[in-house]
Amino acid sequence: MSIDAPETQIVTTWKVACDGGEGALGHPRVWLTIPEDLGYVECGYCDKRYVIDREHAHGDH
Repeated sequence: MSIDAPETQIVTTWKVACDGGEGALGHPRVWLTIPEDLGYVECGYCDKRYVIDREHAHGDH
């Protein structure tokens, strides 16, 4: 059985910042690096999934 992430965002950078997006109800800002072999990373606080758009990706990886 597969459980979907609560929220998914398509991004074009291999490094992303997540703060929960809820202002005071969010969480501390964390920087996440998307592994090239997986193509996505999930935040350890809120489980938001960031998926790389490989066709338009730029930056370090």
